[in-house]
Amino acid sequence: MPVDHDIEKQRIDKWLWVARFFKTRSLASEAVERGRITLNGDRIKPAKQISSGDILIVRIESYSYEIKVLGLSGQRKSAMEAQKLYLETDTSREQRELLSARLKAQPPLFYNKGRPTKRDRRDIERFFTNQEDT
Repeated sequence: MPVDHDIEKQRIDKWLWVARFFKTRSLASEAVERGRITLNGDRIKPAKQISSGDILIVRIESYSYEIKVLGLSGQRKSAMEAQKLYLETDTSREQRELLSARLKAQPPLFYNKGRPTKRDRRDIERFFTNQEDT
């Protein structure tokens, strides 16, 4: 993405939307207000101006991204071009991949596909009778 050289500062909520961390600017603004985004270690407001070289910590659900702002852009473009606006630290990427693998390895806490079938009911009964035996 050609970085706009005429932009020296940009609102954090707009940058997060342009860099495709959030689907809408209002979601980005809400995340900033809730304290899920920190700029150089400080809580900020959605209207805070950022510039190249700033360090952001972005927390989305269970994942945390530590990124360095490389450029600013006035338009939202493709994801490949948006990735050129920032650089994620190696430790952040490793921790995120480790967490992702750990979450995938865990079985879902509760999976409800409706009323149990006869086979499901038998499996449930077998499970509980085995639990009582031990």
